[in-house]
Amino acid sequence: MEDTRLRVRSLVAALILLAITSLGARAQETAGEFLSDLHEFRVNNYMALDAYYRFSANGDTDTLNEIVVGINAANDAMNTIIASTTGILSPEQIEGLNQEFDRFKNLMRSNINDVRNTGYPDLRLASDMANQAVTMNDMATELYQVAQESSQTETKPRVEAARSAAVKMAQMMAKYSARTNSSVSQTFQGSATEKALDEQAREFDQLLATVMRGDSGADLKDVMEDISSKWEFIRGSYINYNERNVGFVIDRYSKGILQGLATTIELLQNNA
Repeated sequence: MEDTRLRVRSLVAALILLAITSLGARAQETAGEFLSDLHEFRVNNYMALDAYYRFSANGDTDTLNEIVVGINAANDAMNTIIASTTGILSPEQIEGLNQEFDRFKNLMRSNINDVRNTGYPDLRLASDMANQAVTMNDMATELYQVAQESSQTETKPRVEAARSAAVKMAQMMAKYSARTNSSVSQTFQGSATEKALDEQAREFDQLLATVMRGDSGADLKDVMEDISSKWEFIRGSYINYNERNVGFVIDRYSKGILQGLATTIELLQNNA
């Protein structure tokens, strides 16, 4: 029991440290890498939020570690964006996003501590965090679009569709996790400004169709077929999200789709 307490303390301490310190980042960065970091920032924040909703229901230290991993990855991306010399976004734009991220991290830390101390989430704080996540990720998406339209950046349409699909999947995972792990799920979702899961799932259909359209080598074809089969298996759960489903199965297959999309992006970027 004492070992478990020490492990939880060390994980939360790591999260606290991220809220007040900056990790090392690349001093030089290409325009393409800048977009990639903005993309990773968005995905990993949603992954941390998804893990928090599961943690709020089970208090499991392994799930807590998933939160820290997600925040770590988002923090690394944010620090690289701050250190970038591309000049694609203004210092004011980047600092605005960083401030929203700091608020999100602080709220995440407070919500984790509430679950640890009482065994259940504080609904007001959880709602504040959900709304902050929406505000932060909306800003990140707007800045991504600004950066994408810059004359310095040029990416393939299928790469952009795959990135959008990955963000959509991570967003759906967090929203589905909120519904699955809370009896008062509306409090958790920032739902006043977010689209319903079935609508998001249909948008994912369109993005996936765009990714799959075009010439593909054997490796890419295999990856996309795997993504398609996984999506076919869980799509109905996202479309009919009010029905009772096995949450951990949805989570596992959704993570598999995210991994597949990451591989797809890499393969598409490497293809001439």
